[in-house]
Amino acid sequence: MQKSGSAQWQGAIKDGIGSISTQSGVLKDAPYGFKARFEGGPGTNPEELIGAAHAGCFSMALSLQLTEAGTIAERINTKATVTLEKDDSGFTITAVHLDVVARIPGATQESFAKAANAAKDGCPVSKLLNANITMDARLES
Repeated sequence: MQKSGSAQWQGAIKDGIGSISTQSGVLKDAPYGFKARFEGGPGTNPEELIGAAHAGCFSMALSLQLTEAGTIAERINTKATVTLEKDDSGFTITAVHLDVVARIPGATQESFAKAANAAKDGCPVSKLLNANITMDARLES
């Protein structure tokens, strides 16, 4: 399987503007730029998109782990917070923190933690990232 995304950019780094699109068309010419990335301006940015991709991938991986253990989630809510830091060589994504809250009838905190850790380690996006990945996982009653 291969999926693609594309970007185009015009102008200098601080005043320029770009757009990002996905093969599926879910994102089509979504604006991004310096202000969106570093100053809270309108538009998206690569770290936000990586966070969304990681949250989605992890949630699916957790669903797989739970299904294989004989439980089905009513709901899995995942937020992935991506940390971008400046270092001597420029900028580096150094960490991702996953905040997970799930409602899973019949699951224990122990079985949920085991499935969540396996999903964190096994998710393809987790495997891709060269960053410290941490997680808080809470089972809703």
